Amino acid sequence: MKFSESWLREWVNPAIDSEALSEQITMAGLEVDGVDPVAEAFSGVVVGEVVECGQHPDADKLRVTKINVGEEELIDIVCGAPNCRLGLKVAVAMVGAKLPGDFKIKKAKLRGQPSFGMLCSYTELGIDIESDGIIELPQDAPIGKDIREYLDLNDKIIDVDLTANRADCLGMVGLAREVAVLNRTTAKEPTWEAVTATASDKPSVNVTESAACPRYLARSVKGINVKAETPLWMQEKLRRSGIRSIDPIVDVTNYVLIEFGQPMHAFDAAKVAGDIQVRYGNGEEKLTLLDGNEITVANEALVIADNNSPLALAGIFGGEASGVTAETQDIILECAFFAPMAIRGKARQYGLHTDSSHRFERGVDPQIQHKVMDRATRLILDICGGEAGEVVEAVAEHELPTENTITLRRSRLDSRLGHHIGDADVMEILQLLGFTVEEKDNSWEVTTRTYRFDMAIEDDLIEEVARIYGYNNIPNTAPQARLVMSDHKEANLPLRKVRQTLITRGFQEAITYSFVDPKLQQLVHPQAKVMELPNPISSEMSVMRLSMFTGLLTTVAYNQKRQQGRVRLFETGLRFVPEENAESGVRQQQMIGAVIAGSNVDEHWSMESKAVDFFDLKGDLEAIIGLTADASEFTFKACQHSALHPGQSAEILRNDRVIGYIGAIHPSLEKPFGLNGKTIVFEVELDALLQQKIPSAQTVSKFPANRRDIAVVVDDSISAGNVVDAIQKVGDNQLVGVNLFDVYQGKGIEEGKKSLAIALTLQDTTRTLEEKEITEQVDSIVSVLKKEFNASLRD
Repeated sequence: MKFSESWLREWVNPAIDSEALSEQITMAGLEVDGVDPVAEAFSGVVVGEVVECGQHPDADKLRVTKINVGEEELIDIVCGAPNCRLGLKVAVAMVGAKLPGDFKIKKAKLRGQPSFGMLCSYTELGIDIESDGIIELPQDAPIGKDIREYLDLNDKIIDVDLTANRADCLGMVGLAREVAVLNRTTAKEPTWEAVTATASDKPSVNVTESAACPRYLARSVKGINVKAETPLWMQEKLRRSGIRSIDPIVDVTNYVLIEFGQPMHAFDAAKVAGDIQVRYGNGEEKLTLLDGNEITVANEALVIADNNSPLALAGIFGGEASGVTAETQDIILECAFFAPMAIRGKARQYGLHTDSSHRFERGVDPQIQHKVMDRATRLILDICGGEAGEVVEAVAEHELPTENTITLRRSRLDSRLGHHIGDADVMEILQLLGFTVEEKDNSWEVTTRTYRFDMAIEDDLIEEVARIYGYNNIPNTAPQARLVMSDHKEANLPLRKVRQTLITRGFQEAITYSFVDPKLQQLVHPQAKVMELPNPISSEMSVMRLSMFTGLLTTVAYNQKRQQGRVRLFETGLRFVPEENAESGVRQQQMIGAVIAGSNVDEHWSMESKAVDFFDLKGDLEAIIGLTADASEFTFKACQHSALHPGQSAEILRNDRVIGYIGAIHPSLEKPFGLNGKTIVFEVELDALLQQKIPSAQTVSKFPANRRDIAVVVDDSISAGNVVDAIQKVGDNQLVGVNLFDVYQGKGIEEGKKSLAIALTLQDTTRTLEEKEITEQVDSIVSVLKKEFNASLRD
């Protein structure tokens, strides 16, 4: 918003210069984008009067004039402006005057006639006003007065970039309030003689949409002279606010818009048929706007209409058909409060953005309409004459915004600011803002004003106190924090390590819904009880998941349908198992699940690609188990699972307790889930997985280690893992390593048997082991294997 500094100082005039004023406004949160002079630098220009004006004897387009500038002698000046005439008050650049562009006025002769100065246009004085000739000043302009002083051209235009929440400052009244509060003073509003209704005409108003328009005021003004000249002071104030003068009626409505932030509109009374109606469009009506564009009024667009058709887009733009023209004699003034939500976005819908919509979208004071109506009527009567009728009001008080009451706590204020502001200062700031304040124990009960739409919560008041107190007055205090050792068990394995391990092995983390399709879940967990949702999003998401399988398999199918040939996903989350003994009837358990499908490696010229199998995912799971530093506690045991292939599935156990399952998806589930090819999954209880063995430091042996390899033949049905476990149990502290490095079946091995090649590493921390001791240890191991597994040494 642009405004004149001198206009602001008519309301409130702090003893600070323009630069300090701009800095003060910016630091209060109303950022000043620029401060520009009203006119460029010039000197030596005064008010003069044309007392003689005749045709130049040797030039058709020049006139020879005599100008009275308040001195003893008249000044001869040759002028070429078409509007130069006898009796005109003009701006006269005297000999020696300096005009913008470093142009100096000298004595001259034009076509043989002496000229001792120049009659100036706005452009020649560096003033941004379009004109076809020299400046025409009011007849009461004092002759001989410096034009800079007369037109107040030493003024500055301040451009403020307001945020959307500060609509109260889209008028001089709001800006003056701000400056007054910042300088601990009060603003002085303009005064005028109240309008007394003398005309009997009263418009009829019918508001059918009271929620969108809670207050609508209308007034007839008869017998006006639209051709009257808008006062120069008003034209200048509008110009310095970025608005050009059009005619006195439009100028007055624009003037009160800038003065009080309240948009108004005037209709030609002769072009309004019947009642004024405030309603929504019907989606078929046409309206030609003041800019000449025709629009179709949408159903959700609020309009001002008469008995025949729309007259204007409410709060946005007037219509051409009912607009004021040079022939207008009677007008109807409107001044309304439109709810922000009723106007917001409607202007952009038609490619418009007006000063009116800009304000109504953000909110105007719902209690100011009567004052603004009276102000505008008085200005019109003073400029254009005429008679005013009574104000007609349609109001729905219950739909109007009300003042908010907010409690501001001392503890909250100090905590948010990190600085203590005295009680007296807090009270003064809130009261200067116009709020009603009641002091209580360590708090204030604050009742805001209707023009402050942004005051809703306690933090809003804290912001007001801080910015008026001055952000620069709040000392810079470095934050302080005490270092406190985190309280955690070293035996807890961080979940992020598990995630990172899977990510480094090529997995991507998935997040699926906790509620799943009951039909698909029944295929995975037939006959299992489920937790049904009372109000599901859809029938396909109506039960809580019993495992991670359903969501992960659905995600695999989704990716495969989008040409993803290799899928590796994992997910952590809760499963929901109905259980009578559990609180709320359901046991919630943290799980981790993973799935692989497609190729085991990305396509590459140096690697052979094949379909994933059970052992690919088992290797990934063992990498996670390895993080526990206690892999010996974990075992895999063949099992049957309703969702897994009967020959490619296993239980995952820790200390003989089942904590999860791993295996290939049962072929019967591939089609229902839309899977393409073999899919391998696992699911493990997180609590059982996230317990690690705390490492203990031991002395590194100075003595050599001894390796002995044995090859034992056992039945094919015997698990190699069980053989290794038996060896570790038999060996004493000197057996430091057991490694299965080969499994062989074929020539030389009886059918139904297999050969297990196992490396035994023996070492003592106190001495070198004798060959005899090593042999005894190996023999005892072979003996136990023979006893437990009927194993024999391979020839």
